[in-house]
Amino acid sequence: MTDQENCSRVTRLAKKRAAESMAEPDSQQQPKKRVVLGELSNVSNMGPATRDLGLEPVPKPRCKTKKKAKKAAATRKQDVGEILEDPQMCAAYVSEIYEYLKEMELVLGLINKRINSAGFWVYKCEVPLLVALNGYEIKYEEISPPNVEDFCYITDNTYTKQEVVKMEADLLKHLNYELGSPTIKTFLRNLTRVAQEDYKKTSSLELEFLGYYLAELSLLDYSSVKFLPSLVAASVMFLSRFTLRPKSHPWNLALQQFSGYKPADLKECVLILQDLQSSKRGGSLVAVREKYNQHKFKFVSTLSSHLEIPSSFFEDIQDS
Repeated sequence: MTDQENCSRVTRLAKKRAAESMAEPDSQQQPKKRVVLGELSNVSNMGPATRDLGLEPVPKPRCKTKKKAKKAAATRKQDVGEILEDPQMCAAYVSEIYEYLKEMELVLGLINKRINSAGFWVYKCEVPLLVALNGYEIKYEEISPPNVEDFCYITDNTYTKQEVVKMEADLLKHLNYELGSPTIKTFLRNLTRVAQEDYKKTSSLELEFLGYYLAELSLLDYSSVKFLPSLVAASVMFLSRFTLRPKSHPWNLALQQFSGYKPADLKECVLILQDLQSSKRGGSLVAVREKYNQHKFKFVSTLSSHLEIPSSFFEDIQDS
């Protein structure tokens, strides 16, 4: 019995030593390194394979805080001609582009003169000329214009498709393909950015919407047709600034230099626009007034300049 007990004790001791010897490599692992608090996010984002291989995590690019982004945006100076919505309005060429637009607005008058100079067309073939002009207007404005056969049907098939197409081609060559011209909004968009420099954010939106409102009113009045789009845009800005600040001079040197118009040049158009604004003229034009009598347009159609514009505001501005 004693021998058996001794053998069992030796066997147990041997097993215990063997188990201890096998556990030694695991206990000799390298101690864990302490991690700085700032690196906890990077360590937690590491996968198990990356941690086991001992690879360092790739630091993520840090984004600018909102305060820094706002500060950078505030310090960034934007030129008057830098219009984000229109990439063609490059800041470096804004003055040249504006002069080019003022030249292009005369194209509309040139088209009428050139058509009148083509009197032999009107005399010899008045119907195909009118059909061609009607086709130009529809193709210029409509998304899905009618076919040429439809215009031939209007003439009771007096002229064939080939004759109408030839008239269109001849007329385009005679006009040198100059069909489009800048509108009031083209000039008003640039003038608004110049005029908003001395206005707060809320007032600048009101100024912008009021300008669009007066510009649309002018489109519906026959007496405004005789003015160039650039002059109407300048007059709209003149009256808009007077409406919001009747005690301040609505024109300044920056607007005069940018638009090319003096206050005296705008007087006739401004007075017509003021009559439209106060419903003395075009009182039945309710659609435009209702459109701008909404919260999203700051209810600008309810604003009106009932005060008479001082004659001193139409005098030349002296350089201070």
